[in-house]
Amino acid sequence: MNVDLLFQPAAWMSFLTLSVMEIVLGIDNVVFISVLVSRLPAAQAKRARQIGLSLALIFRILLLMVLSFLIGLTAPVFTAFEHPFSWRDLILLAGGLFLVFKATHEIHKGVEGHDEGAKGPIQVGFAAIVAQIIVIDIVFSVDSIVTAIGMAEHLEIMIAAVVVAMIVMYIASGPISAFIEKHPTTKMLALAFLLMIGAALIADGVGFHIPRSYLYAAMAFSAVVEMLNVAAKRNARAT
Repeated sequence: MNVDLLFQPAAWMSFLTLSVMEIVLGIDNVVFISVLVSRLPAAQAKRARQIGLSLALIFRILLLMVLSFLIGLTAPVFTAFEHPFSWRDLILLAGGLFLVFKATHEIHKGVEGHDEGAKGPIQVGFAAIVAQIIVIDIVFSVDSIVTAIGMAEHLEIMIAAVVVAMIVMYIASGPISAFIEKHPTTKMLALAFLLMIGAALIADGVGFHIPRSYLYAAMAFSAVVEMLNVAAKRNARAT
């Protein structure tokens, strides 16, 4: 470990900037995990969140430890339709398709009335939920660490920022999951977010980058509107 970094203002600025960026990028992961575990009993849901976020942290640190391999993921492996595809593109494309499929499937069940939830007669298997979390953790880890490599020069800074971001995500995941479970309409909004994120990952995979600031602005605006709806419903019931 390079102790001199502790006394360099530039290193601290890099750490703070990267920590904020990792937290913002981790919002996608938290929303996905919160939607998935909402179909589990409370005790299993907490365990699934712990396992999911722990695996996300492990994947990110492992990827940081093999930077040369990760940088190689951005090298083109083949060209199709005049676009060079790298392994990173293929991972993002597969992850985007998975998110679109999962969100569409869950939205269909909700609209058709087949979503029984964790207390219904059919409960989702704990192992199946964890497996889905692992798949999307890998996708988000690759995207997150590629961003980290572009923003910081020192491995120590990148690992510290990732650890801080995962701690914040873990603290936030419980309240977010509880809020989604308490207010069913927010689950549909979260699924819509996942659908949008999946479409953005697919676009990235085929070489069309959608600025994440646009997505997060749309998500923030929709979340504010939904909170106003929740407050209005609560006040209506109170009167």
